Amino acid sequence: MSETSAGHARRLGHWLSHRGKAVAVVLVVVIAFVTGYAMNGNREHAGQRDAIPSTQPATQPETQSSTQPASAVEYTCSMHPQVRMPNPDDRCPICGMALIPVVSEASREPRGLTLTPAAAALMDVEVSPVIRAPATVGVRMVGKVEVDETRLSYITAWVPGRIDRLFVDYTGTPIHKGDHLAEFYSPDLVIAQDELIQALDAIDRLGDEATASALSTQTALLDAAREKLRLWGLLPDQIVSIEKSRTASDHITLYSPVSGIVVEKHAKLGQYLDTGSMVYTIADLSSVWVVLDAYESDLSWLRYGQRVQFTTEAYPGETFTGLISFIDPILDEKRRVVRVRVNALNADGKLKPGMFAKARAHATVASGGKVLAPELEGKWVGPMHPEIVKDGPGTCDICQMPLVQAEALGYTSTTEVADPLLVPATAVLRTGKRAIVYLSTGTHDAPSFEGKEIVLGPRAGDMFIVNAGLSEGDRVVTQGNFKIDSALQIKARPSMMNPQGGKPATGHSQHGTDNAESNTEPHAH
Repeated sequence: MSETSAGHARRLGHWLSHRGKAVAVVLVVVIAFVTGYAMNGNREHAGQRDAIPSTQPATQPETQSSTQPASAVEYTCSMHPQVRMPNPDDRCPICGMALIPVVSEASREPRGLTLTPAAAALMDVEVSPVIRAPATVGVRMVGKVEVDETRLSYITAWVPGRIDRLFVDYTGTPIHKGDHLAEFYSPDLVIAQDELIQALDAIDRLGDEATASALSTQTALLDAAREKLRLWGLLPDQIVSIEKSRTASDHITLYSPVSGIVVEKHAKLGQYLDTGSMVYTIADLSSVWVVLDAYESDLSWLRYGQRVQFTTEAYPGETFTGLISFIDPILDEKRRVVRVRVNALNADGKLKPGMFAKARAHATVASGGKVLAPELEGKWVGPMHPEIVKDGPGTCDICQMPLVQAEALGYTSTTEVADPLLVPATAVLRTGKRAIVYLSTGTHDAPSFEGKEIVLGPRAGDMFIVNAGLSEGDRVVTQGNFKIDSALQIKARPSMMNPQGGKPATGHSQHGTDNAESNTEPHAH
């Protein structure tokens, strides 16, 4: 301590003697510490000023580290790209995930990477060519068997009357055309029979001397009486029987005009019926509908007239076949499905309404979404009945509507269109808005890969139809493409989830790792 400083200390101590020894001691220690610190700083400054400059340039840490041999391949974590490890067997010290190679900086393409052969082998990269071939897919659907509505017959009362007897008195009864169903009494039918008998008697009274005009008039009355009974449901044999007996019956038997199964019985014994009252509902089950639910994503594979195979729980191992006769134009918004109706023959009666069915339709699609159907090539099909197929134009044998060409129903011939462009489904990385594949553009000694956005069509099994972005023969990565995309993210280049590129947000730091591209935002302490 200098003489001046010592003098100040003595005067301060003398002044503080009146304030207490404790306070004096504290202040003396503080002043001595500050004075010593200042003198030490002066000595260091003088030493630096008097030091002889070194003739050797200072070695920077970067230069020292650059002289050290660098590892051929570094490994990092796809979740924490700030981690760098020299050993591929290590795991991420933050999350414990397996490490992946850090790709070389040799490739400067915006969405391209060049790997060493060893790195490509570690990433297990596989490639496959883009091909042109028919896209074949199987569409699975579920549904149930239903009654063919076009084969339902409704037996009604054609004249007012009272049912006095029911020959078919429960549902489910199989009947044939001409079987008697019920017997009922109708005063109107009695009157109509009398009119027939009177017309016959009038012709008999005319005899051989009747004029032509009189005979013509009575014949017209007779024909009108016969037609009235026919329109009221009497069969020709019943009318002939009345004419022979010349006797009106007070009870008339109702016969079935069709064959089928009685699915509903509406009338009861003793019930009075008005004209048009329902008596029976008869269903012809020799042909049934199979109503299936198809997802909207499968609609591009389904066409009118397409063959469908289905099975039921009742007959395991047995396959039934039908044709698509209707595709609902309205989508079920709640279930996101479309009803597809299939016509199926049921001559043996195995298919019963209400049965559950599992169906599968096979489709082969050419470019442009046209379905290939060699069996319908150049054919004409019934617009309401797909089972009606002819070699030339004409009318449907069932509904008499004009036939339409198969091409108008969405089919095409094998010679009119080219095969679609197909890419393996494993090669496509999809974000919901975009689809990306990685092309192999390098050689075996210098594997290079370049990302490319493409426009996809529908999926066909293990393949996707490509509408734009690729060419036949392009080699795409089918295994390891996600690792390549992760490496692009680490390099802050355009990738699947980040099409514009940018620095990766690491969110963690690791001692001893390279944080040159990590988030350097300061932390509060």
